[in-house]
Amino acid sequence: MFKTNPKLTARLRRKQRIRKRIKGTGERPRLAVFRSNKNIFAQIIDDERGITLAAVSSIDGTIRQRLGELGSKRDVAAEVGRLLAKVAGEKGIKRIAFDRGGNLYHGRVKALAEAAREGGLEF
Repeated sequence: MFKTNPKLTARLRRKQRIRKRIKGTGERPRLAVFRSNKNIFAQIIDDERGITLAAVSSIDGTIRQRLGELGSKRDVAAEVGRLLAKVAGEKGIKRIAFDRGGNLYHGRVKALAEAAREGGLEF
């Protein structure tokens, strides 16, 4: 890690600690969340096969069109969580392992997780 920003360094260390324990399997894939300043991305990944089963982000067309009516970034993250749960349900995925990507379980990451739970995902 050559980054000198202390917040980034701390997030990357948390990310490594989390990834040591969480592995996505075929029966319980991993929900990986990445949060940038403007957008939020979520993927459901099977680490055993090394493939992404489903992916949704705030820059997808369906969400991008509704950014004005959704309002805050937290509302956008919740919409991403609901859409991800819908896509996962269509593919037969019910149970997942949540990987917050080193981010604190707070704000947009929490909103995405709670919306995914409401949509039917178990973690």
